[in-house]
Amino acid sequence: MELQDKILKYFEGKVVRKDLTSSVKGNAVVPTYVLEYLLGQYCAINDEEIIKAGIEKVKTVIKNNYVHRSEAEIVKSTIRQQGSYKIIDKVNVSLNDRANIYEAEFANLGINHVPIADKMVMEHQKLLSGGGVWCILTMGYTHAADAQVRWLIEDIKPIQVSNVRLDDYLEARKEFTSDEWLDLLMHSIGLNPEFFNKRGKLIQISRLITHVENNYNFIELGPKGTGKSHIFSELSPHGVLVSGGDVSKARLFVNNTGNRIGLVGYWDVIALDEFEQEVGGRRVDGDLVKIMQNYMANQSFNRGKETYQATASLAFVGNTKHTVPYMLKNSHLFESIPDGYIKGAFLDRMHMYIPGWEVKILKNSVFSTSYGFIVDYIAEILRELRKADYSGLMDQVIDLDGSLSTRDKTAIRKSFSGLVKLLYPHKELTQDELIELLNFAIEGRKRVKDQLYIIDETFRNEPVNFTYRLKASGREVSIETLEMQNYLAALKDKKKEAEEKEEALNETNDFVIQESKANPSPHQVLIKDNQTGISYRKLFGQHLKGASKITLQDPYIRMHYQFKNLLEFCIMLEQIKEPDEEIDLHIVTWNTEDRMAEAIANFDDLKENMVDIGIHLTYEFRSVHDRSIMADNGWKINLGRGLDIFDRYEGKFNAADLYQEKRKCKDCEITFLRI
Repeated sequence: MELQDKILKYFEGKVVRKDLTSSVKGNAVVPTYVLEYLLGQYCAINDEEIIKAGIEKVKTVIKNNYVHRSEAEIVKSTIRQQGSYKIIDKVNVSLNDRANIYEAEFANLGINHVPIADKMVMEHQKLLSGGGVWCILTMGYTHAADAQVRWLIEDIKPIQVSNVRLDDYLEARKEFTSDEWLDLLMHSIGLNPEFFNKRGKLIQISRLITHVENNYNFIELGPKGTGKSHIFSELSPHGVLVSGGDVSKARLFVNNTGNRIGLVGYWDVIALDEFEQEVGGRRVDGDLVKIMQNYMANQSFNRGKETYQATASLAFVGNTKHTVPYMLKNSHLFESIPDGYIKGAFLDRMHMYIPGWEVKILKNSVFSTSYGFIVDYIAEILRELRKADYSGLMDQVIDLDGSLSTRDKTAIRKSFSGLVKLLYPHKELTQDELIELLNFAIEGRKRVKDQLYIIDETFRNEPVNFTYRLKASGREVSIETLEMQNYLAALKDKKKEAEEKEEALNETNDFVIQESKANPSPHQVLIKDNQTGISYRKLFGQHLKGASKITLQDPYIRMHYQFKNLLEFCIMLEQIKEPDEEIDLHIVTWNTEDRMAEAIANFDDLKENMVDIGIHLTYEFRSVHDRSIMADNGWKINLGRGLDIFDRYEGKFNAADLYQEKRKCKDCEITFLRI
């Protein structure tokens, strides 16, 4: 069964086609979850006629009931003429203690001091949060001569789904494979999973940990345009996005003047956007940092004589100023955040640092057009899961290294728990699946700790090992961040390149560059998602040197980029052979009938052009599955992905187009055997 069919079978009425929001949104500045709430009322079924009618209905609701600021006076006139009228607006409520009444303020309608019944406020206390809540409400108007206030709120309903059954969700999860479920979550956050590798999907989904874990402290820094703030602004009625420069003690925690609790008391997630910026060059409030630091560690804060408890998670999202190699060499990965926050004690509270620099800039092509959860539905499910703790699952399989601090262990456990809730909420996962999430969680914490060693020398006095021991085998596993692996590989390459260049200058045989390892032995290479510094020459050069007959078996040489990979493989062979040597290269591949003619034309073109560089290329189409390289010098190389080891890259003038080492790789295994 196709994934989309399976989604509709088990979650009918709880999913919506993700491309519908853009078709109904128009110029309305309204969050995705509001639109999907409306679409879910009319379009949550796979019937084109019903969907078409539902879209028109939602468009009508947006046109007639959603309050555009530019049309506020028209809406007010309509309410006055009709006596009452249903509207959609963002509402914020505050207590007028002098008059002893609650009053509502409307973001788009532009009116305030509108009395609202105590009962309505008590039923929907988030209206008091200060952040505003999108609501569907009926506004009334009185013409009475003695009326002190003309506007009346007759009824109000915050936009959120009701009657969510967690048990049904957990039971339906069992019908999906882990990859299918991950793709469903990707569709649910509006992204097409086909454009992301496994690690890229985990990075995207990890932003949801703040929604599923209480008191979770998350940071993501990276380039602009990668969608860092999208999840926090659009995808849940339980989260609020605020500008990092607009945060104050009163707004975030408690206003001492009115003893009014701030955002942490009302929202599950508070995201500080543009965290790298200091508005107007204003210095960070040191007291705010201390209060926030205490809250992030103890889930409580003191204001005045009172101590307050809260469960809100904090997310810090911002842009980086330099490349990762620059930061690793010259500063640290927190360099772009305001100086007032670059303190060891504050940053040590971060549970996970997501590598935003690995995320691709979002373009229209990567957005989903398939079915995913109605945002409001999944938001309620995630909120329900906040009550549970899944970290105990890791204790059955591993022991964390004893050198790790309590905060290190807490961070790893909370990150792991959140990832399991998202991907395996039914708690059914294999050891390999558990280890995959554990490694990701540990890497996210290690990224924080590595920077603390640079920022605060006191952390250097107690170094820790980010390792764990598998209980079943006793094997010890050590975790390193991917950017450090890539950086060290790049340094090694530069050093090797310099040495080879110097050696070449001393040679008299036309500066032939020799590979460093003359006698390779059988081994296996494991390549990670997003790993860089890899090239065909580094992988295969020494093993294929001296071969005169090579057979490449790869059933997936079909697309343009795959033929380009083959061209680069041929160029690599030319680079490792002597000028007077020739190589017979035979390709065994396969293609579909409708694309066979195009493939033959491509192979013939390639065959003709390779003759000049001493490569005699032949090919055949045969239905095969295995991917391998067989050489007559005694080497067989089993290719997990064939030549297709590189992830796609974008841009007309990308260095990765000509420089394989700059490309991100796909997760794969390559085994080198002597035969």
